[in-house]
Amino acid sequence: MRRPLSSAARQRGFTLVEVAIVAAIVLIAAVVGVPAINGYVIENKVPSVAQDLQRFVVRMKASTQGLGEAPYTGSTTALLGNALRGSGVITVSGTGAAAVVRHGLGASDGRITLAADTITVAGDSFAIGLDKVNEAACPGLAAAMQRVSERIVVNGDTVKEPAAGGATGAYDAVAADSACVAGDANAFTFTAR
Repeated sequence: MRRPLSSAARQRGFTLVEVAIVAAIVLIAAVVGVPAINGYVIENKVPSVAQDLQRFVVRMKASTQGLGEAPYTGSTTALLGNALRGSGVITVSGTGAAAVVRHGLGASDGRITLAADTITVAGDSFAIGLDKVNEAACPGLAAAMQRVSERIVVNGDTVKEPAAGGATGAYDAVAADSACVAGDANAFTFTAR
């Protein structure tokens, strides 16, 4: 016959050593897992950000058809901010010239800018720039934007250039991958006309 346990035996808890070991295991798992989870979250935002930017590019092209040789003269980030204000992924703060557009693909202060650019003549194209993009979004972002961009520059390296005679050039995926750097240090310029 078994003797009933005393109240002291029934209330035995964990020792300080056992709690410390479990805490160390949880801490190690967090240190290893959090960066991987962050990269996964950023990588999953790329299609949504690219879709919003592609939609903006198409709208810009459609709204400037027939406006002459330099239809994008005067294009600014304020225009981009107004167009992307309702985005679920891209955030816009401020209005007009004070508009700040953030992409969410890396550092919290990573921005998207818009300016008139030059492919053949001043104002015949516009450039969308992104800074402080995480490596998890690179080169996926460049690949997603290649269909609507004439020129793509990743960290100063041109990975797509218009072909002679205004024809669409070829996108170089290997060059885009090689241009990407670790961390939230990637910068992109997508030029369209």
